[in-house]
Amino acid sequence: MHDMLKRLGWAGSISLLVIIFVALLAIFAPVVAPFPAQGLGAPNIADKLAPPSAEYWLGTDHLGRDMVSRVIYGARVSLTTGLLIVALSLVIGLPVGLVAGYFGGWVDDALMRVTDVFLAFPALLLAVLMAAAMGSGMVNATVAVAVTWWPWYARLARAEVLVLRGQPYVEAARVMGVSHGTIILRHILPSTSRPLAVQAALDFGPALLTASALSFLGLGILPPTADWGQMVNAGRAFFPLRWWYAAAPGVTIFVLALAFSVLGDALRGDDGGQGDVAR
Repeated sequence: MHDMLKRLGWAGSISLLVIIFVALLAIFAPVVAPFPAQGLGAPNIADKLAPPSAEYWLGTDHLGRDMVSRVIYGARVSLTTGLLIVALSLVIGLPVGLVAGYFGGWVDDALMRVTDVFLAFPALLLAVLMAAAMGSGMVNATVAVAVTWWPWYARLARAEVLVLRGQPYVEAARVMGVSHGTIILRHILPSTSRPLAVQAALDFGPALLTASALSFLGLGILPPTADWGQMVNAGRAFFPLRWWYAAAPGVTIFVLALAFSVLGDALRGDDGGQGDVAR
C-alpha cells in the first residue's frame, strides 16, 4: 500500500483516499447518515430549508430533509451510475477493438466505420437525445452514455492490439495452431488491461459529470431517490438565498470528479503515458 501511494505521488494519493472515503460513506450510508430515513426521501416539513446548524451540518432541502444524509445516499446512486457507464462502455468497446485490431483488413475497416459514425456526434448531445427517447431512470441513463462512449475504448483497444499482434509470442502461438479466440483472450487481452484500466479511471470523473448532467435535466434518477444532479437542479430554484441546497451536492460532484481526474493522471504517469484517449 505504501509503495502504491508513493508511486501515485501526493496528489494521486490524496485523490485515492478521497474516493475511498466517499465510497465507504456510500456503502455504509444507513450507518453513517445522520438521518437515514430522510436520506431515502422521507420528508420533514417542519425543518424545511433550515440553514446549516449543529443538527443539520449542511442545512435541509425544501422538504426538510438533511442535506448530509441526502448527499451520502446520493453517493450510492452517482458512484453506481458512473461505474456502470464505464463498465458497459468497456463491455461494448473492448471486444470491438480486439477483433478489429487482431483480424485487420475488411473486418477492421467495417468496425472502425461503425465506430466513426458514433464519434461523429457530440457525445453529450447524443446521450441527452437517447435518454430523452428512452425515458428517465438509472438504466436508461447508463445505456445512453455508454452508447456514446464505447468507441473510445474500441479505438484504444485496437491501437494496443495493432502493436501486440506482431509480437513473437503471438506469432509463435499462431504457428502452433492456437485458435484466434485463445490468442486474443490469453495472449493479447491481458496486455491491454493496464492502459484500459488507466483510461477507465480517467473516464470515471466525466462519467459522473455526464450522469449528473442528465439527472439535472430530469433524464436520470427521479425523486425521491437521492441523486446529486437532481439535487443541484432542485436547489437552484432557491439559490442564492438558500445556497446550501445546491452547493452541497454541487461541491461534492466537483471534488469527486477532480479526484478521479487527478488519480487518472497519476496512474497514466506511472504507466508511461499510456491509456490516454483525447475526447
